[in-house]
Amino acid sequence: MARLAAFDMDGTLLLPTHQLGKETLESLYALHQRNVILTFATGRHLLDMQAVRAQTTLPAWLITGNGTRIHDPQGNLLYGCDLQEEVAELVMRTPWQTSASIHLFTDQGWFTDKPLPGALEAHSISGFAYQLCDLQQMSGRDITKICFIAPHEILLTLQQRLQQALGARANICFSAWDCLEVLPPACNKGAALARLCQHLDLPLAECMAFGDAMNDREMLEQAGQGFIMGNAMHQLKAALPHLPVIGHCETQAVSRYLNHWLSTPHPDYSSGQ
Repeated sequence: MARLAAFDMDGTLLLPTHQLGKETLESLYALHQRNVILTFATGRHLLDMQAVRAQTTLPAWLITGNGTRIHDPQGNLLYGCDLQEEVAELVMRTPWQTSASIHLFTDQGWFTDKPLPGALEAHSISGFAYQLCDLQQMSGRDITKICFIAPHEILLTLQQRLQQALGARANICFSAWDCLEVLPPACNKGAALARLCQHLDLPLAECMAFGDAMNDREMLEQAGQGFIMGNAMHQLKAALPHLPVIGHCETQAVSRYLNHWLSTPHPDYSSGQ
């Protein structure tokens, strides 16, 4: 039986409106009552997720920045990792010949050089927002991750250029169809979940995890039970064809699965798609 449940947020636990549905909240409370450890594993910033967690009033662990930070329910830091300064500087200073917007993240917040109002819609719960600044005046020190936002086809070309330039010095992955991230090497949600389980003296086999994008791949692979959303990126479904697909975030499919799991200790689940 699973003793820890790890949830991606956007495209998984949250509705397309980036809100928590009533049924989802009820299912999370029911898990907590069963003493299942709750973990929100996301690309979002800690400052953003603290507000989301406060809305739930649940004592959840936070894996933020796609595994660059782990915090306990009281807000204490368990683990942190930043990009190497020279790698961050290279990504920041290189003219990549792309129309993608660039976004830098530090513990202090989210920084970009051009307004992108549409990107703020995902943070309506917390009010978390970017700070406009001259990125060329920022240091490459203490940067947790760098994101590029653009249509997917543009990011595919940029992904190749970044991989050629950075090699093994960074982990480059899609956290959404229109968001490409540059992370510290070997830094991902799966590695973070493994660190958390080691801290809790809990086998990964006793975890279940839910996700929808390529930044969830390692977490879904390593958990004892991994579940892919019906609305997931097709690359994720192709990479993990052996994992069950449970339905769409729009219909709160995670909640439907959890309710089934709570009533059936060892369920064989069909999403009814």
